Amino acid sequence: MISRILTAVAALMMMGAMTLSAGAQPADPENTLYLDLKDGRVVIRLRPDLAPNHVERIKTLARDGFYDGIVFHRVIDGFMAQTGDPTGTGMGGSDLPDLKAEFSEAPFRRGVLGMARSRAPDSANSQFFIMFADGDWLNGQYTVFGEVVDGMEHVDKIKRGEPVEDPDKIIKMQVAADAT
Repeated sequence: MISRILTAVAALMMMGAMTLSAGAQPADPENTLYLDLKDGRVVIRLRPDLAPNHVERIKTLARDGFYDGIVFHRVIDGFMAQTGDPTGTGMGGSDLPDLKAEFSEAPFRRGVLGMARSRAPDSANSQFFIMFADGDWLNGQYTVFGEVVDGMEHVDKIKRGEPVEDPDKIIKMQVAADAT
């Protein structure tokens, strides 16, 4: 009986050690983003299985420093926070060409990241949004490319508005594999 208890305790301790080490380094650093906000770091798991071209675009722009200092220009309480426009107006994007839509069956739930676009399905470029709450009406209409796995409490503190007066900014966004 005592040996079973000791074995169980050892197994629990081993699981705890694995959790700690997993928290220190993401499982897939090449498909993990660190989004640093004023209140702390948000960890995002990218979904190349759903949207390989959109994931590649986000990583390219993050590696170029494109998102560093960009404001959250549209933040709607109970819905989402949108960013990725260097003009801060909701009308801008990167110099790269727009992307073809990669719609999937993945639902828009709290913490999901989707690509913003105009009315044209193939118009996503650099702007994206993070869901504050579920938004099933977006399913199959916008490209899902990632999800928050840690730090959603920091996203919840982004200043609201449409447009946002004195908006919060992305301090830094980087691919975990490149993190400094």
